Amino acid sequence: MITLQGKGVFGGIAIGEIAFFKRDSGVVQRKKVEDPQAEIQRFENAKAKAIEELGELYDKAVSEVGESNAMLFQTHQFMLEDLDYVEAIENMIQTQSVNAEYAVSVTGDNFSQMFASMDDDYMRERAADVKDISARVVKILTGAGESGLVTDKPVILASDDLAPSETVQLNKDMVLSFVTQGGSTNSHTAILAKTMNIPAIIGIGDALDEKYEGKEAIVDGANGCLIIEPDEETMKEYQAKKQEYLAQQELLQQFRGKETVSLDGQKVKLYANIGNASDIGAVIKNDAAGIGLFRSEFLYLENDNFPTEEEQFKVYKYVAETMGQKQVIIRTLDIGADKQIDYFNLPHEENPAMGYRAIRICLKQQDIFRTQLRALLRASAFGNIAIMFPMIVALEEVLQIKEIVKSVMAELDASGIPYNKEIQLGIMIETPAAAMISDDLAKEVDFFSVGTNDLTQYTTAVDRQNANLEGFYYPHHKGLLRLIKMAADNAHKNGIWIGICGELGADMEMTEAFLAMSIDELSVSPACVLPLRKKIRETSVKERQEEILKNVL
Repeated sequence: MITLQGKGVFGGIAIGEIAFFKRDSGVVQRKKVEDPQAEIQRFENAKAKAIEELGELYDKAVSEVGESNAMLFQTHQFMLEDLDYVEAIENMIQTQSVNAEYAVSVTGDNFSQMFASMDDDYMRERAADVKDISARVVKILTGAGESGLVTDKPVILASDDLAPSETVQLNKDMVLSFVTQGGSTNSHTAILAKTMNIPAIIGIGDALDEKYEGKEAIVDGANGCLIIEPDEETMKEYQAKKQEYLAQQELLQQFRGKETVSLDGQKVKLYANIGNASDIGAVIKNDAAGIGLFRSEFLYLENDNFPTEEEQFKVYKYVAETMGQKQVIIRTLDIGADKQIDYFNLPHEENPAMGYRAIRICLKQQDIFRTQLRALLRASAFGNIAIMFPMIVALEEVLQIKEIVKSVMAELDASGIPYNKEIQLGIMIETPAAAMISDDLAKEVDFFSVGTNDLTQYTTAVDRQNANLEGFYYPHHKGLLRLIKMAADNAHKNGIWIGICGELGADMEMTEAFLAMSIDELSVSPACVLPLRKKIRETSVKERQEEILKNVL
């Protein structure tokens, strides 16, 4: 029996086999070949197989999502037949006597860069397509194995860490728990584990080795320990602990349907954070009063190209209709920093968390932004949708956003397309600048939502993705809490409501403080809704309000 220690980021017990996340190296070696003509034939055979695969994907997509959404696969087939592309590959093989996979990889990169540098939006979007078709052919040529989570039963998923683009592809029914070598308490893997209500451990280090693939193990999310090949006594102990944990979770069900109100009568809107439409079941199961944060960027992470207006509209409409009259707050695209997507072709940045991301991309690449706004506004006719804009630092940004929204509304009016003309527009308070000018911002929007993960990062100058800085990430820092209190006071002074949608919202050590600040809404992972409702219903702060605030501020 081996015990590895890390840091638990979500409690609970998981028992099962360990499976490591599989990745292709992505490196294609250059090799000299003796028979270039035979290598060209290898390329032609792989190209034919790729076209056949794309045809099968097209047929499947037509039956599942309709012809218009399946057209991408036909486009890829046509691109594989493009004479310029094919001749560039074959000429490279012939003149340089290199292996086919290397010629395809280099040509794909060259063509992708060429498309990315073009002025025409449509041609720029082809950069990601040519990378995709080249990767498909290279995979066929190299005989690369399966990547991702390869399993036919639920497992404990192990990895160095997982990027958002990787987690979004997971079959979540097959994941009992996450355990990682690195990561941070605010990494996307940790947030996903909380959303999925499964135990997770980060920071185990190199001791989490692939030699443990397939071994039976226990994950104790509360204590942050991974027990590999437990003995019989330990297994019995943890099976009993697991049953006890499940019984405690069952007891929380008594708070379903109950009002979220403190002992002294303070009402709080208790909402849930989700990443995609598949999380709706967890929102309903845990009886959240609404959705306080729908991370719309996962629609982009799930795709190999920019999701169309129609694709986005269908998802937003589904979520709105499923939630009925309950409010659904959808955050506009928040790509960049820890969430990178190849087809955006974002430039390399030394410090992406403070770079070209979120609303900055939307304001500079307004075609992407307007497509999303059209989809959101159209979906607002089918439910109680509100729109929230991230990474705000200046009043000028808010005024520009409102002008763009007004312009998109005018387009919809001209086409006779219905939408909610009174839709609420809010902003995230996740930069110190936004908190400091929240008195001005509050006059221009309908609500604030404090993103405590980023606000903590920017206030304390700590990269929340950097595992080496775990000890310097202070989620209860007085500077942070004073900024939240300032934003809350300015929101109420100007007649708008304020919520918290970051991880701090579920921190029960802070519940009293947030009630004392008169925070109107808390949005947390679905699994945290009922425990937090229990906590609020057992809390009274009015008589101790000054004392509570004095202690934290």
